[in-house]
Amino acid sequence: MKNKKNQSPTLSEGESNNSKKRAEWEAKTHNVETRAILDEDSRYFLSQAVSSPCLSVVTKAEGAYIEDTNGRRYLDFHGNNVHHIGYGHPKLKKAIAEQMDALPFAPRRFACEPALALAKKLVEIAPGELSKVLFTTGGSDAIEVALKIARAATGRHKTISFWDAFHGAGFGAASIGGEQFFRSHVIGPLLSGTEHVAPFACYRCPYGYPDLNGEAQLEICKTTCANFVRYVLEKEGDVAAVIAEPARAVPYLPPPGYWKMVRQACNDYGALLIFDEIPTGLGKTGKMFACEHDEVVPDILVLGKALGGGILPIAAVLAKAELDVGGEFAFGHYTHEKNPVTAKAALTTIEIIEQEGLVENAAVLGKYMLEKLNLLKAEHPSIGDVRGRGLLIGVDLVLNQEEKTPADDLAEDVLYRCLSKGLSFKITMGNVLTLTPPLIISKAQIDLSLSVIDESLSEAEEASGLV
Repeated sequence: MKNKKNQSPTLSEGESNNSKKRAEWEAKTHNVETRAILDEDSRYFLSQAVSSPCLSVVTKAEGAYIEDTNGRRYLDFHGNNVHHIGYGHPKLKKAIAEQMDALPFAPRRFACEPALALAKKLVEIAPGELSKVLFTTGGSDAIEVALKIARAATGRHKTISFWDAFHGAGFGAASIGGEQFFRSHVIGPLLSGTEHVAPFACYRCPYGYPDLNGEAQLEICKTTCANFVRYVLEKEGDVAAVIAEPARAVPYLPPPGYWKMVRQACNDYGALLIFDEIPTGLGKTGKMFACEHDEVVPDILVLGKALGGGILPIAAVLAKAELDVGGEFAFGHYTHEKNPVTAKAALTTIEIIEQEGLVENAAVLGKYMLEKLNLLKAEHPSIGDVRGRGLLIGVDLVLNQEEKTPADDLAEDVLYRCLSKGLSFKITMGNVLTLTPPLIISKAQIDLSLSVIDESLSEAEEASGLV
């Protein structure tokens, strides 16, 4: 019998980096310089799933594009969700340079104006009454700060989170996360009390209900996915927090009323609600925060990724004032917690998003892109579902539209065909083309990407015998 502890994890993040299709694409694409750098990269960096070996070598990043050592430019519809304002925004680079000249660092035991200005701005734009802030250098650390606050405020340690979710790579973040890649048996036991439930995913409902959409759907399922959160809160009785992405970055959107039901359940059982907006915040979904679509305010909200403008690492925890309960302890106190340069970068990033109307651009062009992709769905038998909000969009590829059989090999084929035509994106769950353009994207660039996807789908379908 096969040792179950040594089974490979299911593919939830990215494409396979060691597949035949990857090797074929590399053989056609990489020059001698690229191969040499990739070999050196593999020699010196520890190997890990998803990112080893690397796809290629980036030499330039500007606007919506990245460029590799082959001189190929790629319209980047991935960007790790850091490139909301595009790569290397001139105003951001200027602000960072000026701040480095004025004040490059502030020891953590001192206040500084850039950090204070950023805290004020975040409180100003945050939903509800989230009025207390802590900064960290990355989203995973910010998640763990949020967990500490929840424990201290409630006197409880248990959490409810969702399978398939990603909240970071630290022990606490991986414990509440739901991806096998980050919950590997090889690292041993994770945090105790981290309960998991199945997520909302109407297209392939984990509770077995059909995907009928809208009111017809809810009449049948009665929002079982939300009711099960309530059920676990009741049975556990002492949960500190429910933590989740308000819109799953795969992406999947919650059914209508989902978060209001979960919010009420948290209130009824004394649990906090923590929203991880690390990939979805700051305009990605067509509103400044994804939770605003559902008109639900969490007790704690976590930001990261795009907050540093695609240049510097910074994340933030926003909490209600009554959760300021750790004055005699330290939830963070990171060396760069109030770094004036990263704070200035974040403040400038928010200003750029506001001044250039990027949230509105995401809403308008995201709607346009979804409409066009749904037209492609009618033409391509491999497209089972198109879903998303703003510029967080997923194209779910299937072998059979009725059976919804995931088309993992086809998705990988489409990826490499798109890369060869100058479009980069990420595959999630093995078969979902996850398209997350920067918020500066233009309609012309959207049209170009759609043309590339359309052509690549046709080629891959024909090669696989689907048409």
